[in-house]
Formats: sequence, C-alpha cells, structure tokens
Amino acid sequence: MRAYEIGAQNGLYDLCLVNRPAPLPKAGEVRIRVIAACLNHRDLLILQGKYGPKKPHDIIPLSDGVGVVDMVGEGVDDAIKGKRIIAPHFVNWTSGPYNPAIFAQDLGVSRHGWLAEYIIIPATAVIILPDNINDDSAACLAAAGTTVWHALSAFGEVKPDNEVKPNDNVKSDELVLTLGTGGVSILALQIAKAMGARVAITSSSDEKLAKCTSLGADMVINYRDNPHWDEILLEQNGGMGASMILDTAGMMSLERTLNAAAPNGKIAMIGALAGQLDHAPNLFAIIGKNLTIKGITSGSRDMLAELVHHVSKHNITPIIDKKFAFDDALAAYEYLAAGDHMGKLMIKIS
Repeated sequence: MRAYEIGAQNGLYDLCLVNRPAPLPKAGEVRIRVIAACLNHRDLLILQGKYGPKKPHDIIPLSDGVGVVDMVGEGVDDAIKGKRIIAPHFVNWTSGPYNPAIFAQDLGVSRHGWLAEYIIIPATAVIILPDNINDDSAACLAAAGTTVWHALSAFGEVKPDNEVKPNDNVKSDELVLTLGTGGVSILALQIAKAMGARVAITSSSDEKLAKCTSLGADMVINYRDNPHWDEILLEQNGGMGASMILDTAGMMSLERTLNAAAPNGKIAMIGALAGQLDHAPNLFAIIGKNLTIKGITSGSRDMLAELVHHVSKHNITPIIDKKFAFDDALAAYEYLAAGDHMGKLMIKIS
C-alpha cells in the first residue's frame, strides 16, 4: 500500500511517501480501507519534533479519518465488513476517566495513523456511522470533535435544551466562548449552537467572523482590531462573562480569558496556539471568580459515540476549508502551517 511516514521529524519536508506491505488484522482487530483523513495542529508539531520525544521514523501520521472495514481478524464478527467507521485516536480509551496509559495507543503518534490506504484498528474502538453523516463530515470528528464534546458536555455540562436540569452548572441559554477559527473552534461553534447555547467567537479576520455569524455565532470579536477583546465581550454581554470557555490560545491570552469568564465559569484548556508568556500571569481571577480550569486531552470512544449521535440528530456539517489529493499531503501540511484556514483541512485517500 501507499502510505506516508513522519521521517526524521526535523520539519514538514521530512514527510515521506512510501510503499509498504498492506497490514493484516490480528485477533480482535479490523482493517480499514481509508477514504479520507483530516489534519490537526499536533500533526505539525510531530513533523517538527515538538510533540514530546521523537517517534519512530516509520510511523504513519494523522489521527482523524474515515473508512470502510474490508477485513477482520480472529474473533471479530464478519457482519462489520463493508461498514463505514470512525474511531477515537486513543483507541484503547473506550470509556471512563482519562488515564495517561492511553498515549501508548495513539493513532498517528504511537500507533500508525490514517495517512495511508489502509489502517488497523481494534474492533472495540470502531463506531459504525449512520447514513446521514457523509464521509467528509465523519473524517472531521474523531480528534477535534471529541475534544469539543469532552469540553462542552462532559466538563462544561452544556446540555441540549430538552436535557437541561435545574442543577446543571452551565445551562444552554448561557454564553459559550471559543477562541479562534480553527478546526476545534468552528466545531465548538456548530456543536454548541445545536445544543441551544449562545456562542461568542474571536478571530483576527472580519471575513472569517462574517462566516461565523452565518453559522449562528451570537457575538463575534476581532481580537486584532480589539486587543482588549475580553472587555468587548463583557460590554456586549451586559457585564457578564462566558460560563464556558474553550481556550485554544493558551498562556499568551490566559489573563484575558480569565477576565472574560463568568463567576463559577469553566475554562477548557485545549491548545497553546498563541505561544508562551515571558512573565508569570496574574491568576487571581481563578480564586476571585471561583473558576474551574481543566486540561482537555481529546476523549473516549463513548464520548465520540455521543458526538456522532448529536451530529446525526442535528445534521451538523463540519466546515472543511480545503481538500487535498493524497499525493498533495505535504501541501496540506504547508497550508495548515500558514494558519489562514477556517475549519478543517482534508486529504482524500480513496
């Protein structure tokens, strides 16, 4: 089969297209003929050697994808053959709380990922897709989508209108804030709106913010034109902050994120796209507002299954900025590195 390997991990140009034997499933595994895969920011870091220790050079990258089961290993029901599936990228995290051991079976990192014609996945990890979720939408969900669902549902307790309970910490009529317009942030906007939440979003581009408004964003703020974007949010929301914040920017904007939070609010730390501070941040607001901050490391198979149900029920179509042919995978990485995309980037494999 044709596949890409991450190589020496000294930069994007170490990505290498190779021919290698098609894998065969062992007991309890299935082989997937890959249809499409999507990129995430960590895929850049892996090729740059900045995602923990360097990995074996022959690892196949990418954690998000969709495909069709074409072969099963011993002990797996043949009935799954021909089914379209996705899977969490932590294939051994089926349910329950986070455990660091999940990193031992991480697609595209410690286990071969989706950027190949075939991928092997444990049968216990796969999720069969409903007919109304097409291949393009499905390929966006496993990493970015599960991260959003973990943040909004499991941590933030944002509930669809018909599931809101009187003692829920965050109710769907309160404000959700997501920073930026990358894959995670745009999915957060779409998923939260389908839950009935009001959503605020930031970007440095008025054009992207206009698209966010068309997707249902209730409040849009250009942080380049308004460096004190947190104060703008408070002003536009009647002096109240956001009850739930998905922070993809990290430490560089943490003080403003804290200021933008409502009392008793929750902040999901998802990334660090804005870089690092050169000073210790003022963290008093965490105490002063009784805030809860949680790091979000993607999510389990159970969380992904809940997300698939939500996407199917509400006919959510993730935004794909651009699609690339398999032979143009490097161009997809370069486009992601440029940082001008909105939503997800996809590589079509078959």
